[in-house]
Amino acid sequence: MKLAEIAAQLGCAVRGGAADVEIERVRGLDDAGPGDLTFLANPKYASKLATTRASAVIVGPDVDTDRLVLVAPNPYVAFARALGLVHPQPRLAPGVHPSAQVDPTAEIGEGVAIGPLCVVGAGVRLGTRTQLHSHVVLYEGVVIGSDCVLHAGVQVRERCLLGDRVIIQNGVIVGADGFGFAKHDDGSYEKIPQIGIVVVEDDVEIQAGSTVDRAALGETRIGRGTKIDNLVQIAHGVTIGEDSVLCAQVGIAGSTTIGNRVTLTGQVGAVNHITIGDDVIATAQTGIPRSIPAKTIVSGTPAIENRTWLRASAIFGKLPELLGRVRALERRLDQKPD
Repeated sequence: MKLAEIAAQLGCAVRGGAADVEIERVRGLDDAGPGDLTFLANPKYASKLATTRASAVIVGPDVDTDRLVLVAPNPYVAFARALGLVHPQPRLAPGVHPSAQVDPTAEIGEGVAIGPLCVVGAGVRLGTRTQLHSHVVLYEGVVIGSDCVLHAGVQVRERCLLGDRVIIQNGVIVGADGFGFAKHDDGSYEKIPQIGIVVVEDDVEIQAGSTVDRAALGETRIGRGTKIDNLVQIAHGVTIGEDSVLCAQVGIAGSTTIGNRVTLTGQVGAVNHITIGDDVIATAQTGIPRSIPAKTIVSGTPAIENRTWLRASAIFGKLPELLGRVRALERRLDQKPD
């Protein structure tokens, strides 16, 4: 693929040489060689521009170099798009595999691909060009938009709704029963039927092994553009806003509301019936027991403001020494004559 073609599709300017060079691969700065396109997104690696063997480099507009470069307002985003151009993802051929079971009442859009051993239930609707890899199971009444990709082993339960361009990675379960039980006086439990649904809006990606439970009543909703990492648990009745990020092993309890552009890093946990405001960041292993106002960075368990947590954590290792000093002072005071 010619560099000029890549530049045109990315909307980048070419600087420092001719744009007719052939690009075969996209690689990192250290590994790139002739025929490769690489990128510089972090200024601290700028010195590597002098040593990389790449044919061309994606850089920001403020980078001064005489190398052949593509100039992009956001080099990291341009890199991501270049990967898709130079290394396009394989697509299933349209059609229904002979081993798939598709209910005759299902509505299948143009260009849909249904892979081996898939099960498509009654009343399911699949939008144009959507792909179901092997062993995908769609219960009755599921509606999936256009240009979605459901990888092997995905299960979507009854009546759940997925928007356009949704990507569901391997082994994800959307719409399993929420964890709802009423306790009898004798200590036994009565199951609360989970009759709600899950709504996944456009451009969401849910990665491998994660679960999104259906609501007891109403809906669990994942907002447009939100990205959910591996092994994340979203409980029943949770609402997540747009363009939020939930990293690996995050757990969100039922009926919690998460705003727009929220970042919950690895192993964050949030209790039920709270609100996490827009643009909140929770650092790794934070436990959130109460609502968090917008534009707050929190850390620790229970969650406190990040700067306070940093000061406190700097003291943790000194606590035994400080305790010893306090006890020594107490002994001196006890020995002091009245």
